[in-house]
Formats: sequence, structure tokens, C-alpha cells
Amino acid sequence: MPHGRFIRRANTILYCAKWRETVDFYLRALGLPVTHSTDWFVEFELSDRARMSVVDEARAGVKSGRGAGITLSWQVDDADETWRRLQARGLAPEPVRDHPWGARAFYLFDPEGHRLEIWSPR
Repeated sequence: MPHGRFIRRANTILYCAKWRETVDFYLRALGLPVTHSTDWFVEFELSDRARMSVVDEARAGVKSGRGAGITLSWQVDDADETWRRLQARGLAPEPVRDHPWGARAFYLFDPEGHRLEIWSPR
């Protein structure tokens, strides 16, 4: 294995009991583009090198953790503007706050219970 970065692309896979609702959340509420889908698997593009897949636990060998122990942390250009856009889409994210690690961040949860942390540098 070479030194430094060797991973070309990352994909986070979420196994979900509330699969349809969770797919709808990322597709319609957040507006993420779909790169691949079947009747039980949807892959969303987060960036050029990051993907996130939502899998129906009924069709997979891995069961849902119901969001336990998961935070999806996504850096955006402007946390305040992203918060306003999500509110305009009918979502209810927590208020944006300054954090001691030098960021403005807010949180919201998907239908499966996964915590999303949306942040930008201060």
C-alpha cells in the first residue's frame, strides 16, 4: 500500500428499514443526484469522489442500525445559506451555531435516524 492517499473514491452505505422514506428524503428533500438505482439500492453523488448509498435492509444481509452511532458530516460552502435552503424545502434543521472547532454547523436527521452534520468553516 503506497504512502499518503490511496483511496480514489468513498461510498458510505446506509442499510435502512425505512428505505423508501429515506430515499425520498435524500432525493427530494435534499436534492442529491442519483448515480445508480434499483428497486432496493440507490446511490447518491455527494461530490466528485464521494457517494452515499441507501439500501433496503429487507433485501440485504446487513440490517439497519436505526441511525445509532452514525453521523454523516458534510462540509458545505456556507452553512447558513444551506440551512435557509433546507428550511425553504420544508425541513426543520436545528439552528446554526458556532462551534469551538472553528465551524458554523447545524444538525438534522433522516427518516432512518441518521444524524447529518452540515458545516462550513467560520
